[in-house]
Amino acid sequence: MTRSSRTTSNAAMTIDELSAMALVLEGRHGTLAAEVAEFFSCTHLLNSDRRRGVAWARVADIVREREAKRLGESFRFAAD
Repeated sequence: MTRSSRTTSNAAMTIDELSAMALVLEGRHGTLAAEVAEFFSCTHLLNSDRRRGVAWARVADIVREREAKRLGESFRFAAD
């Protein structure tokens, strides 16, 4: 059976894939999820893996955007 791997592909990751990565990090690391993603990003960039470094940086951004949205909603409901 032939198995294809995205690790050998130069294709950029989709927003759905990045969102799934963010969701897993949030589930495993809670409020530290963005920092964990930043760590992975820095590690890959320092090891000359720009594609993965950029992907993890985008995951960190997604986590922060979700957190800001959740905080905004909680403040809105608190004011009601």
